[in-house]
Amino acid sequence: MRLLVTGGSGFLGGALVHQARARGHAVAILARNVETPTTPGVTPLPGSLAEPPWDRIAAFEPDTVVHAAWIATPGVYLDSPENADWMRWSRSFAGRLPALGVRHLTVLGTCIEYGMTGQRLHETHSPIAPVSPYARAKAELHSALAADLAGTGMGLAWARIFYPYGPGEHPARLASSLLTRVLAGESITLRTPRSTKDYLHRDDVGRALLAVAETQWNGPINIGTGEGVTIESLARTLAGLVGHPERVIVPPDAPRDPLDFVVADAGRLHSLGWRPEVGLVDGLRRLVEGRRA
Repeated sequence: MRLLVTGGSGFLGGALVHQARARGHAVAILARNVETPTTPGVTPLPGSLAEPPWDRIAAFEPDTVVHAAWIATPGVYLDSPENADWMRWSRSFAGRLPALGVRHLTVLGTCIEYGMTGQRLHETHSPIAPVSPYARAKAELHSALAADLAGTGMGLAWARIFYPYGPGEHPARLASSLLTRVLAGESITLRTPRSTKDYLHRDDVGRALLAVAETQWNGPINIGTGEGVTIESLARTLAGLVGHPERVIVPPDAPRDPLDFVVADAGRLHSLGWRPEVGLVDGLRRLVEGRRA
């Protein structure tokens, strides 16, 4: 497989690149300010989604593309007006791929495209009801690409990502921000301790995306474990790993999280032979060890 990854130097794109190289695939990275990688078989393609380096992309001759690039800064991305730009750039980019001989495109969506039901979220049975500009842009892009690419012969997978964590994540993401505060000696009062999410390690996300690309999956597919973990459990596990479980405080009158149960129905992903390899405790331990190192 000749795989082009947009955002290939990012948190999830980088995890996919690592897994793809381990499987012997030729990989090219489209990313802004990308440095020449030292890993053999990885071709840097400096550029942006707004202005792709089409000559270099054509020279690489990709047959498969995974589109992971998007605005993802915590505290910014959900409501950013840039989401409309990313949707427009993504649609334009994807429209050029069939003429290059690309057979399959995987685009990263989000679990918060779904309307929350209190049940595991299924790709076709659960309602699509995004509430943020980010989630709406993703959902609208999915619909637009399905129409744009119909009849081109290029397959389209829509990978709805649940809650990834791990080394290299933005320091404001939940696990890393909790770890920072515990290591600094702070007590943490959890706002929504019973909120339940589907957390998966970035390495498992990389393997899942590779499975989707290798099998040329068509249609929506959840990238999640199928198992829910409360924020209280996540915080207590992290605090326990650094020897200070007492620093996690659960108020008796904590409010309900509007996104109180966001867990995948992982049946489609399991059908590809994927299972998570990094359990939560092991994954959080790796995060702690990486920070201490």
